[in-house]
Amino acid sequence: MLTLLYSVWDPSKGIEIGSFTLHYYSLMFVLAFGLGYYIMSKIFKIDNEDEKFLDPLFTWTLVGTILGARLGHVIFYQRELFTEDFWSIFLPIRTKPHFEFTGFQGLASHGAAIALILTTLYYSFKIIKKNPFWVYDRLGIVVALGGAFVRIGNFFNSEIVGKPAPENSFWAILFPQQSSEYGAIVPRYPTQLFEAGGYFLLFILLWVLYRYTNKKYQQGWLFGLFFILLWAIRFFVEFLKEPQGPNEYFTLGSLNTGQTLSIPFMIAGVIIMLLSSKMKYEKRTED
Repeated sequence: MLTLLYSVWDPSKGIEIGSFTLHYYSLMFVLAFGLGYYIMSKIFKIDNEDEKFLDPLFTWTLVGTILGARLGHVIFYQRELFTEDFWSIFLPIRTKPHFEFTGFQGLASHGAAIALILTTLYYSFKIIKKNPFWVYDRLGIVVALGGAFVRIGNFFNSEIVGKPAPENSFWAILFPQQSSEYGAIVPRYPTQLFEAGGYFLLFILLWVLYRYTNKKYQQGWLFGLFFILLWAIRFFVEFLKEPQGPNEYFTLGSLNTGQTLSIPFMIAGVIIMLLSSKMKYEKRTED
């Protein structure tokens, strides 16, 4: 009877290519980085920057995202892996209770954000030799878009599901493939899509502000706005999500780990925007 009242999300795992399966989650990551590279190349052209610096940015962004997201998940949600299955932290495998190729699972956006800040600092000072906020202001645009694709990948995987939705909620979805850790298969909020939609709108806003206003000449302003809105979206959607791990190491009252970790990022965004009025770019001729 439930299948008649609610939408059912029960897709295949991916695209079958011979004996190989291209998982939709992996495809979303490819699209995120591919489109991010394309958009950043357009940004470099708009700003008349040498495109030889584009490939190193892509490399450091990729390394920071994957490594930071994985370490962030383990530190924030699954610390037991350090002692129980150490190699599964860094490799796409599981060794216990038996060896299995799993792909990279368990990624935390807060960890990715911290790692990206650090790798971008290195890129800014050692490679492109610019104020880091020049890079952060522009990188935030593509990160917002990438975050949307990652959440769509979560939707394909029936993971990061929402809490049970009220009866007869027209937006509620059944996830037959959801992990057993979420309990009974009941109509739930499609929080992955809520978050993805928010990130898409944030991407559009940042692109419009970058392309059609002078805010890109004010160091840190776009990045501060990105930090406030991105983590605010995450903070409020978390109210509808199921817990993301068996252990919540960072909580604040009734707030879960995702919300608690988002608060300092939002505060940092406010501080950066307030300080940005004192940091100006020298305008450059655009194409």
